[in-house]
Amino acid sequence: MNAPDVKALGKVAVLMGGKSAEREVSLMSGAGVLKALQSRGVDAHAFDPAERELVELKRKGFQRCFIALHGRFGEDGTVQGALELLGIPYTGSGVMASAISIDKVMTKRVWMAEGIPTPQYRLLRRGAYQREEVAKLPDELGLPLIVKPAREGSSIGVAKVQSASDIQAAVDAAAALDADVLCEQFVSGDEVTCPILGTGADARALPVIRIVAPEGNYDYQNKYFTDDTKYLVPCGLPEGEEAAIQELVVKAYRVLGCRGWGRIDVMIDGKTRKPSLLEINTSPGMTGHSLVPMSARASGISYEDLCLQLLLSAALDHEPGTAKA
Repeated sequence: MNAPDVKALGKVAVLMGGKSAEREVSLMSGAGVLKALQSRGVDAHAFDPAERELVELKRKGFQRCFIALHGRFGEDGTVQGALELLGIPYTGSGVMASAISIDKVMTKRVWMAEGIPTPQYRLLRRGAYQREEVAKLPDELGLPLIVKPAREGSSIGVAKVQSASDIQAAVDAAAALDADVLCEQFVSGDEVTCPILGTGADARALPVIRIVAPEGNYDYQNKYFTDDTKYLVPCGLPEGEEAAIQELVVKAYRVLGCRGWGRIDVMIDGKTRKPSLLEINTSPGMTGHSLVPMSARASGISYEDLCLQLLLSAALDHEPGTAKA
């Protein structure tokens, strides 16, 4: 990419921390992004919305925001809406796309309406379901099955349930984190993820990463705090299979109205080799273990250049066409 005039970007806030269950991960992501942008000469500063009011961004003269927040109050459209009102361009998806994408059930509904494959599911609303409904899940979805909060990330609250007798405990644990609990058919096979950069017709997929976690358990600990999980890029899938997944995730990204960047998690059925899309992250991790930087490196984009490219794509919803893919 041609060297941009970083001074023209003005004063930049890297939003990190926040109030979600993913605060710890967000602080790690934000620290990496801040260092990268500063190394490229950007006038970048840390800003934690859990400790400072967002209106300070306007008062302190910030002209752009890099959103390194994860989960609720950062990836769900709320911060995006505040920045729209303040008139400060920001990285990543806008209000509607962020709000839909954080909600795994709403994401599935949109994908299913567009013919994009995703595992079958049941939505349980806390306080509105009975134990007899939970007992029906193995017949409806099979075993094992996946139980997760509808609006959390980083695998927080996710459980793979092997036995019918364990479902209620998993549902109760997920319900402690979210009013809505998603129960999902388990797809046995290869677990992969694919980042997307850009907006609209210019959106493109980066290399697919295959994830090989200890005992197939890609949980919060194995995501961020161990080196036991293997990330394969090149992914080792047949060339046609990788290309098909890349095409599918770009379509899934576009139908949600996402912009800037994102990452979609996919399971490939071990028998049929058919992919099923699990969820999308519209503010993916940027830590030392994170997958978007890993995939970007495989395509020749350094961490620093990736951060700068994302910052250049900062935009507002009400200014169509301002995002640079």
